[in-house]
Amino acid sequence: MKLQMIGCSHHDAAVEFRERISFTADQVGTALNDFRKRFPAAEVVLLSTCNRVELYASTNDDSLGLDRDAVADFLAGQHHMSADEVIHHMIYRTGPEAVEHLFTVAASLDSMVLGEAQILSQVKQAYDLACNSGSAGPLTHAVFQAANRTAKRVQQETSIHRRRVSVPSVAVGEVVPEVFDSLHDKQIVVCGAGEMGEETLPYLVQAGATKITIINRSSQRAEELAKRFDAKTAPWESLTDKLIEADLLIGTTSAPDPIVNRAMFESIRSKRQGRVLLILDLAVPRDFDPALGDFPNVYLYQIDDLKAACERNRREREKEYPKAQQIIADETERLILAVNHRSTGPVIRRLRENAAGIKEEELKRLKNKLEQLNVDASVIQEIDKSFDRLTNKLLHPPLSSVRDDAAEGHQRGLLEALRHLFNLGDE
Repeated sequence: MKLQMIGCSHHDAAVEFRERISFTADQVGTALNDFRKRFPAAEVVLLSTCNRVELYASTNDDSLGLDRDAVADFLAGQHHMSADEVIHHMIYRTGPEAVEHLFTVAASLDSMVLGEAQILSQVKQAYDLACNSGSAGPLTHAVFQAANRTAKRVQQETSIHRRRVSVPSVAVGEVVPEVFDSLHDKQIVVCGAGEMGEETLPYLVQAGATKITIINRSSQRAEELAKRFDAKTAPWESLTDKLIEADLLIGTTSAPDPIVNRAMFESIRSKRQGRVLLILDLAVPRDFDPALGDFPNVYLYQIDDLKAACERNRREREKEYPKAQQIIADETERLILAVNHRSTGPVIRRLRENAAGIKEEELKRLKNKLEQLNVDASVIQEIDKSFDRLTNKLLHPPLSSVRDDAAEGHQRGLLEALRHLFNLGDE
């Protein structure tokens, strides 16, 4: 297992360094080609996101000098930095530790928000780009495909990904389904176009919302968000009219006082004709008068209710973490065993081919002599079988030892010893 990883993330490098070492999508393709030019026949996958940059590389050619210093020097050259600076700010993993790290990243156990779904698609994109550029190879194929399988197991066998821990995700993912079967035909009014509003809109779109209206005091900011999320905008002065139409009302402004009070809602209540209204107040200070929750068919959830749900989910996620870690450990061991056993295949095959060649050569000479002596064909057939049994018995102990050594990670170096003892050469 000659996989190595050098990288940094929000855990171990400041954002200033991550910005300097990061790659755009176009730069990743160029970097992969540059890496292969510098290290011919090497495999490489480059993962670059807003929170991490990680380069995974492997080669069977020790003469390439592909080690930590060489990879650090390559990354430094891509960004006009010094190799020492890269080494100082980036972690380095090899072999099983590199595999386990990738599996942990893909399963989003190393993410800033535990369980976030985006990182797995980013890992897939990095692998796909390496495949398309021709920089992936047998080992990186096996490792990244196993990372995808591992992440899927963590998603399916634990509740980490189903436990939402951000206020908008809890509001849309857990509260909305309690009131509405679907958002597809619901009129949604988002009050505010700031950070919380921007964070909430993707969850609405993912939930199937198609009729979103953004109301904000700054029409320019509302228009910008509306374009990104295929939504509409309305003037701030139309808030009262939008209250009449709304099925879901979301507050994300930074207004010092409630933007909708009891009297305001009372004035339009009859025009709503008793339709259900779900109100999600994500703002601090609150956007909606708590008294709105007293009206029939109005369901009001305030920021404290949602934060409490977030905290409960966070605690539940933490309970699931050991189970996810065990899945990663099991899948890491599974992959290492498969790779180690796979590495014995060519040597064992060449050893068997050599033994079979020697057997056939000696048997041919013997058969010629026996046929001259008119020995019965059945006797020759028995001799042939005896040669086979003899060859298998002679090969069984060394081959069993090599397989056992492979299961232990080739710690005793028997594979290399076998290659040299029998002059098997390299494949």
